Amino acid sequence: MKLILASGSPRRRELLGKLNLPFEVIVSECDETLPEGIPADSAAEMLAVRKAAAVAKLHTDAVVIGADTTVILDDEILGKPADEADCKRMLHLLSGRMHKVITGVGIFWAGHSLSFSDETSVQFYPLTDAEIDEYAASGEPYDKAGAYGIQGQGALLVAGIHGDYYNVMGLPVARLARQLRDLRLI
Repeated sequence: MKLILASGSPRRRELLGKLNLPFEVIVSECDETLPEGIPADSAAEMLAVRKAAAVAKLHTDAVVIGADTTVILDDEILGKPADEADCKRMLHLLSGRMHKVITGVGIFWAGHSLSFSDETSVQFYPLTDAEIDEYAASGEPYDKAGAYGIQGQGALLVAGIHGDYYNVMGLPVARLARQLRDLRLI
């Protein structure tokens, strides 16, 4: 079976490449609006399933993988910053605090589906206004949930993590590989 990643994220593409298997990328065009009242811990998995399902409908002969990552602080989802002020607001909220990064994964194949979530705790250093201004000015945080990328300059903000580093980047690739092997899909 061919393998499809239902995500346009360059980070997910890089991480799925670690499986050393051929795959193609087909970006899902599904609605990513969250239903009112959904628990923050469930949002990433729900969106991952939506993304994978939308692509799987059109590619029934493939194994389709969808993923979505949320950054959660005090049960609030911190999405991608809308602008510089929003970016700085999020970084001030995260400064000196522990937050959760949850990546949900949806897998669809031959009329079957499975989903799971992986959680990593991330501790930020206390950040000065100058550090926040400098990082916001770098341009890096604007396409990333929680306004930072751990794999880039955002690494300088992180005091430590508990869990899968790659989950924070956007795909718990080791867990995904094990799941795909257990299902005999790879």
